Amino acid sequence: MKLITWGAIAGVVIAGLVAPPATAVQPKSLQWTDCEVKPKEDPKLVAGSECATLQVPVDWNHPDGPTFGLAIARRTAKDPSTRIGTLVFGPGGPGDSGVDRIRTGMTRFSDALEDRFDIVSFDPRGIARSNPVVCSAALLAKQPSPQISSRAQFDQTIRYNRELDQDCRTHTGPVYDHIDTLQTVRDVDAIRAALGETKISFHGSSYGTMLGELYAERYPHRLRALVLESVFDHGDSTTGEFLDAQAATAQDSFTEFVNWCEEATACSLHGRDIHALWAELLARAGRGELPDPRQASVKATPFTLTFGVFRMLYEPQWAALADLLKRLETSAPPTGEPPVPTGLAPNTLAPFCRDLSLPVRTYGEFSAHVRRLARNNQDLKIPPTLLAVTNCLGLPKAVNPQQDLKIRGLKTPALLANALHDPATGYSWATSVARQLGEQGVLLTYEGWGHGSYTKSPCVGQAIDSYLISLTVPRRGTTCPAVPPAS
Repeated sequence: MKLITWGAIAGVVIAGLVAPPATAVQPKSLQWTDCEVKPKEDPKLVAGSECATLQVPVDWNHPDGPTFGLAIARRTAKDPSTRIGTLVFGPGGPGDSGVDRIRTGMTRFSDALEDRFDIVSFDPRGIARSNPVVCSAALLAKQPSPQISSRAQFDQTIRYNRELDQDCRTHTGPVYDHIDTLQTVRDVDAIRAALGETKISFHGSSYGTMLGELYAERYPHRLRALVLESVFDHGDSTTGEFLDAQAATAQDSFTEFVNWCEEATACSLHGRDIHALWAELLARAGRGELPDPRQASVKATPFTLTFGVFRMLYEPQWAALADLLKRLETSAPPTGEPPVPTGLAPNTLAPFCRDLSLPVRTYGEFSAHVRRLARNNQDLKIPPTLLAVTNCLGLPKAVNPQQDLKIRGLKTPALLANALHDPATGYSWATSVARQLGEQGVLLTYEGWGHGSYTKSPCVGQAIDSYLISLTVPRRGTTCPAVPPAS
């Protein structure tokens, strides 16, 4: 579960488009087969998962047009005699594979849920097996840093984004222009219909909560239950509000790490001034003297260093983060250069530019945002989701821009769950969405840390299970105590 994924994997096969049958949008049966076991995977782990492909329109606004194959996976209820129905899991990211969640990631779900539900997920359009967005790997590798420090760099980023946009469209095909979450909402309902279900239960995680929110707006009568975990706020907000919220929640999680290190003798930096050490590491990265935490042979930049640390706050991996910073302190400057990739590679961040309207019209406007973020955040001055702004500079307006939710008609209120100290989807987002939902939503607060809470807190896990199984909604204001991260 994550808000941002990135990376390059060459050699992705593009799912081909097919001519649409006359009944393209009518409910159709799914042909289930055992899911493929990849090399080096444990067959026992994959055993029991079933995979299928559902043909859906490239553009739901033109449902009789071309279709493509949407990859779906499921595991049927282990105790058919107590089966409740279908639980659809909405993957995060953008970029997470719901098919892989079902194939190899079922520890995400309790035994109680596996007994009572058919658990289904999918690769969202443009991701993994569902006509992935792919682009020239060499061009993707040239992506400018979001640390834009001059008007020339700002203009160059716009030129690059437009070149990459055309390249990805060429290599991906028509689906590229229809990867917004409004389209994915229609895909989810097509899955529901193909499964023969009148209603589904839905559990969305991180970016997948936006999918659940928008599905509830369009199809409230088709939801039996709705869980939104690590809540993404797609409500109306400006570019500055989005960046401020993202920077503040990342900084809060880093501060929690520092506070732990000050008290825990298990921290390898116990007794050290971590703020000063971090400032020095950022300075070394700015001079090209620091190895990248994820690729030790190449140089880190202040942004890639921040991004690597940000990801370690997801669990959170506090002890490992302290060890990393200590190693970086004495690290030698890297001497290698990243290899120039060939072929095609996925661009999993492309949906941001369809789902978020975060305009920055001039370099002066961008520079003012950056200065404010640096002034207001002691350590993580460059929020990793700055990519959601810089990657979309110069591109067409989002087709699914932010707006407050207007959900009416849920039979059972949605259950929201969020950690107080979530580095990616901050608690303020959860309270904002809860406000938008009003009587249609109840917020369960996990008083601990990390991105996601279902598997971190037995209290949260039990509350969500009880809600999904028996539709028992916690009292408003319910909290679950923090569980200290393992050191």
